Amino acid sequence: MDAQHGAIAQTCLNAAYDKTMAFPEIVGMLISAGFEGYAVDYRRNTTTYFQPDGDNVVLQNPDSETPVAPRFDQSGVAAQVKWAQADPPDYSYAAFCKNVKALGCAGYIVSFPGRRVLYFGRTAETHVEHFPPSSRDDE
Repeated sequence: MDAQHGAIAQTCLNAAYDKTMAFPEIVGMLISAGFEGYAVDYRRNTTTYFQPDGDNVVLQNPDSETPVAPRFDQSGVAAQVKWAQADPPDYSYAAFCKNVKALGCAGYIVSFPGRRVLYFGRTAETHVEHFPPSSRDDE
């Protein structure tokens, strides 16, 4: 992947953790740069950003000592997603990551063309969240 795309991915990862951009802004920046999605792997502590041609960049996430719990709590993960979507003053991406790992989430895959996020556990249980409708959906 070229340096410009790698820098955009790193900027978006940093912005998620330091709360300098909201999720919709991060998604917009990644889509504008030609990314089709990304995958967060909590067991490897990485995020991989994908281009449609298969090119990708793997970035290291900030250190986290929270292990992925053995059992996937689908309703607990869904509640954490709702918390993130509400973006209250006490929300942080680092806390979200810690919480979903404690709920057995081993990672998640974001698909921009599919407009969804698939969260998965260690034994492949899943929870799917669709992107909220946007004004573009009415066009």
